[in-house]
Amino acid sequence: MSAVADNPNTLLGGADLTEATTEARPYLSIEGLWKAFGDFIALKDISLDIQEGEFVCFLGPSGCGKTTLLRAIAGLDLQTKGTTTQAGKDISSLPPSSRDFGIVFQSYALFPNLTIKKNIAFGLENTGRSKSEVEARVSELLELVGLTDQGSKYPAQLSGGQQQRIALARAIATSPGLLLLDEPLSALDARVRVRLRHEIKELQRKLGVTTVMVTHDQEEALSMADRIVVMNHGVIEQVGYPTEVYRDPATLFVADFIGEMNQIPAISGLSGQVQIGAADMICRPHDFGEGTSVVAAIRPEDVIPHGDGIRTTGADDVIITPENAFEVTVDEMEFLGSFWRCCLGSERFSNSELIADFSINAVRRLELAENKKLTIELPKDRLMVFAPGVG
Repeated sequence: MSAVADNPNTLLGGADLTEATTEARPYLSIEGLWKAFGDFIALKDISLDIQEGEFVCFLGPSGCGKTTLLRAIAGLDLQTKGTTTQAGKDISSLPPSSRDFGIVFQSYALFPNLTIKKNIAFGLENTGRSKSEVEARVSELLELVGLTDQGSKYPAQLSGGQQQRIALARAIATSPGLLLLDEPLSALDARVRVRLRHEIKELQRKLGVTTVMVTHDQEEALSMADRIVVMNHGVIEQVGYPTEVYRDPATLFVADFIGEMNQIPAISGLSGQVQIGAADMICRPHDFGEGTSVVAAIRPEDVIPHGDGIRTTGADDVIITPENAFEVTVDEMEFLGSFWRCCLGSERFSNSELIADFSINAVRRLELAENKKLTIELPKDRLMVFAPGVG
């Protein structure tokens, strides 16, 4: 595999996103943006730069402010204070009609009384194009979204996935510089959603249009985004590449919201050490003082099963115990198709229970079963420490 393919920071065409972020002027820049609805502060001092051609997801739970931020970018809800710049132009006070974007809503917002062709052509008819040019563009877009034979139908005659493709075609009809997607897949069933997210990402790469998508679905964000903006209570918790926010969460909220995460009450030791129950563990370096109440966290898939221990290669009769290894009992096992999710208990962990995801091969090899004891390892580079808080 090429170095480009191996680098999670690499965009289409071989450009390194790390270098692009530091050297290129942002296509969309948000600085000090606040939004208040009466006494309620929906957005608090949001600052964010988005590069041209980037696919960015705003991810967070309901009510976190992600849709409010998208609407502020579009001018649908003007910010209380702060600035938004697009392609070097201050658009902070411009109405939506004067901004360069296309938008796809969660409800598709297609005109039920217009045919599919007329829905797509709606935004083109006021751009000075001739009738033949509009028809050619509509045909081009129908082919682009794979619905060339559906132009004479009405929205009610199409499936949800087909309607979403038409909404997307209409949004990009005028070749906008910015594409805004407000939870575009949430109304679809799971299988259609998976197929469409790949189609949308492929289309975005083909067009090279800067795209911002709002979603509460972590799987969508991880699979589609070049970068993810994790939001909570009107603030940005973390901005990073999908691998970064998953493997190196900046806060306990991010660690908990994206993926599964064990959270265990603990006491900090020196940097790189933590005490969990009666067990002293080596962990990632941290800045907490000794004796501070913290939360130790590790993802279920990072727990390593060792059975009775690890044998050295030089002496078959010698069993060594790796760092952060201890004995547990398998309390429960749940089969989830490609892996088993196991609840593990240990006296050294007091009343805390550890969740571990073991592959089918590991379960078979170690002959795991409920009430069986085994040795597990918590890799020190995967054991994280956070301040107690929302998680």
